[in-house]
Amino acid sequence: MTQHSARQRVSGREALLFAQNFFRHPLMLGSIVPSSRFLIRQLLGPVDWNRARVIVEYGPGVGVITAEILRHMRPDAMLIAIETNPDFVKLLRKQLKDPRLRLVQGSAESVDTILKQQGAQGADYIISGIPFSMIPGPRRVSILRKTRASLTPKGAFLVYQFSSRVLADLRHTFGHVRRAFEPLNVPPAHLFFCQGAPA
Repeated sequence: MTQHSARQRVSGREALLFAQNFFRHPLMLGSIVPSSRFLIRQLLGPVDWNRARVIVEYGPGVGVITAEILRHMRPDAMLIAIETNPDFVKLLRKQLKDPRLRLVQGSAESVDTILKQQGAQGADYIISGIPFSMIPGPRRVSILRKTRASLTPKGAFLVYQFSSRVLADLRHTFGHVRRAFEPLNVPPAHLFFCQGAPA
């Protein structure tokens, strides 16, 4: 397996790091275990990999979804992963040595600034698993508004959550929201596929 290939399983060390950070910062992670392959497959299903030149991921954690994105991405595409947790940033810098990956320690609320710093005009896809229902209302709305503003005209925001409480804010911010559900995840996950105008 090359350094650009996705890791198919989470190592014991990564799972332990994820669990430890869940207990330290449960509001930041929302789940004690990383995403399942079933969730990842459904979450990334709508992505047109031939079209995707710039992808942003909010909260990559131990990089399970990150690695799968890199496995599918074009050779000339760029993935900007925004992570607040320094433990995860350190792990990802060590594990995912892919020149297409731009790892930024920061907040999703700064997505517009981060895109400019990386020389990108906008994102074709923004993918997120950060627990929006745990984020205070004004900050949550700010992140969602900046997310929509940062998408290209045909861009999409792909979200998974462990509750549906963010749905009202998504519908208010985006013109079109399609819902899905993945029962084969721990815990089961709600998925939302959002675009700025009806598809």
